[in-house]
Amino acid sequence: MKLIKKNISAKDASGTILLRPDLPEDLWHAYNLLQTSDLVRCTTLRKVVNTSSTGSTTSNKVRTNLTIRVTKVDFDPDSLQVRISGPNVEESKFVKMGAHHTLTLELGRNFSIEKECWDQIFLDRIEEACNPDLAAEIAAIVMQPGLAHLCLVTGSITVTKAKIDITIPKKRTGSTNHAKALKRFYEAVYQAVLRHVDFDQIKCVLCGSPGYVKDDFYKYLCEESVRRDDRKLME
Repeated sequence: MKLIKKNISAKDASGTILLRPDLPEDLWHAYNLLQTSDLVRCTTLRKVVNTSSTGSTTSNKVRTNLTIRVTKVDFDPDSLQVRISGPNVEESKFVKMGAHHTLTLELGRNFSIEKECWDQIFLDRIEEACNPDLAAEIAAIVMQPGLAHLCLVTGSITVTKAKIDITIPKKRTGSTNHAKALKRFYEAVYQAVLRHVDFDQIKCVLCGSPGYVKDDFYKYLCEESVRRDDRKLME
């Protein structure tokens, strides 16, 4: 989630926050921010019917900005959509005042929420959505030969911080290419852990894989951390 603009009164905590959802998980956060009576403004498609001088009609969809007062909020976990229903509260060229409309929040499109009072719980959720790393207490490495994903896990979302993809040749008699490629792979994962895992915050690092890969990587990590005196990994 991207925080575009924040305008909240220090006197009574009323105000408006402008946000942009960038990931599917951001829509779940948006759903949990919304309450009935909130004002929500974003772009939407509206069907417009035009009548010509001869009486014939044509219809087309236009994109316009609408502000509605929330009466109902739905979250569809399958399509990852947030649908907000309510009456239009601002004069519009295409929608009458008071006309009922349903807005759909979309990835990559800004929307604003205006509340009479922004509770600290809502502000904390926005902070978590905009800075998911701050809420993470668990890191996870999911790996197989040549491919690994390093993720940070919060109470509501999983954020992929690094993807390591290195081709591992097959074992061949008399060739060391397989062993060298594995070492490069383990080293890349090792560096990703150092770069993305804040051990002052992360309480646990989970490592999983089919077969022996996780065990070999763990052995590599232990040996290298001792050799290099990387105390954060050693501890």
